[in-house]
Amino acid sequence: MRADRLVSLVLLLRQRGRLSAATLARELEVSTRTVLRDIEALSAAGVPVYAERGRHGGFLLLPGFQTELTGLNHDEALALLVAGSRSGAQAFGLGSALASAMRKVVDALPESYRTTAAGAVQRLLIDPETDLLARRQAAEEVPDAVMAEVRRAVLAGHKLRIHYALARQTPTWRTVDPVGLVTVRDQGYLLATRSGADRTYRLSRIAAAEELDEPAERTDRIDLDRAWQERSTRFRTGGDQVTVLVRLHPARREDLAGTALAVLTETTDQDGWLRIEVTFQDARHAEWALWQLATNAEALTPQWLRASLRDRAAAIAARYADLA
Repeated sequence: MRADRLVSLVLLLRQRGRLSAATLARELEVSTRTVLRDIEALSAAGVPVYAERGRHGGFLLLPGFQTELTGLNHDEALALLVAGSRSGAQAFGLGSALASAMRKVVDALPESYRTTAAGAVQRLLIDPETDLLARRQAAEEVPDAVMAEVRRAVLAGHKLRIHYALARQTPTWRTVDPVGLVTVRDQGYLLATRSGADRTYRLSRIAAAEELDEPAERTDRIDLDRAWQERSTRFRTGGDQVTVLVRLHPARREDLAGTALAVLTETTDQDGWLRIEVTFQDARHAEWALWQLATNAEALTPQWLRASLRDRAAAIAARYADLA
């Protein structure tokens, strides 16, 4: 909405000082022509914004200009700023709204808190894109138009049509009753019901979506955390899952636990190695996970997994046999 954009423009000028039309356009995700029209509208409304010419020119506000926003204390604003650094807003298509909201939060601080809060946020990092081993966390992309339709249906309590594709299958249309949205490790999910049965849809697999006028069939209140836990449990205990007994170097314990669906039992051998029983989604998942651990892990059971890993290792050894 234009009113929100005008407020954001004023806050950008208050917090950063002189900014060019191109910079404002980039921050607000509009054209420079739109920025110039907004500047004219602000001036007409009595906001003291003016232009400085020259190579390093741009738009500024007269010193001391204040906007009328509700104040927050230092800890409240810091909590919001830290929460705003998390990836949930991106997963739910609210990235632009989050940026605008954070500008308002900073501006709402008393002058004495504003600098210290901004500095404190620089000292706190939540969920970086890579871990210590430089493994990049792959955030999934969901088209803004799709995410907007899904979000509106969830919040309004309306039925939703989605063009959804299961893994390696052709997308099909289906109508669902949306329950809520969940983000886990940069992956977004739609919790819904279809014909009364629980369904969980990965947002990145929704090719198109349409909010319907018909009310969704759902309860007025929902414990989303509990619903997610229940669905996660059903997912871990269903399908073509396999259970594997692994002898593991203790330094790789977290690597295995983070890859497996669940850790069932765990003991320590006399030499300090761990003996862990874990479940994987299927045979392919199990073989992939154990192969990543190389000589730091040994699959003890099932026998077919040992044979598969042996054959893979033999094939690699044969490829490099000429180096012996």
